[in-house]
Amino acid sequence: MKEAVRYLGYGNNTADERTCAMIQESFTELERAADPRSICRIFDMEQDADGTIKAANMKLVSKSLSRNLKGCVRLVLFGATLGIGVDHLIRRSSVTDMSRAVILQACAAALLEEYCDKIQEEAGKELEKEKLYLRPRFSPGYGDFDIHYQEPIMRILDCAKTIGLSMTDGYMMTPTKSVTALIGASPIKERCPAAGCEACSKTDCEYRR
Repeated sequence: MKEAVRYLGYGNNTADERTCAMIQESFTELERAADPRSICRIFDMEQDADGTIKAANMKLVSKSLSRNLKGCVRLVLFGATLGIGVDHLIRRSSVTDMSRAVILQACAAALLEEYCDKIQEEAGKELEKEKLYLRPRFSPGYGDFDIHYQEPIMRILDCAKTIGLSMTDGYMMTPTKSVTALIGASPIKERCPAAGCEACSKTDCEYRR
């Protein structure tokens, strides 16, 4: 609820009673329509002196990503989607009731984040057995991490076959309520909230997106 209200632009303000009721109804509808799926693969990674990252036959050049992955030795490639049913629900609503469609969009974004957090937590528990600790998720399009990297990530994960996630020529994902990300694993434990950088007040953190 709190994340959906934030996505709707209320900031730290409280939504009115009618909006809260619509948010609750939207979550109920979305949970019925959603078919959440995810895929994770873990690779060894190297980071050159200039910050270039090499992993999974990819060469990644991004200052923002380099800061996030500083000190990491493994790299988790991650993809997740809520499924095409969510897209259909939002599309139908946009024809009949645009205000409801806006709320559905916000709730779907919050639902996807919650699902991704859950999958990341599960992956983190497995890696902690190797005394490795996860950094915050970092997706193509964050900072100077080019959106074009969406393509090799999805190809390596074989997202179309594994979770039904594809991409247009303009690097937009289908279904739209989907995400790909990289997650670094480091032998140094950093205190990063599950809610991610957007919810963290530590603005001077070197791993911040």
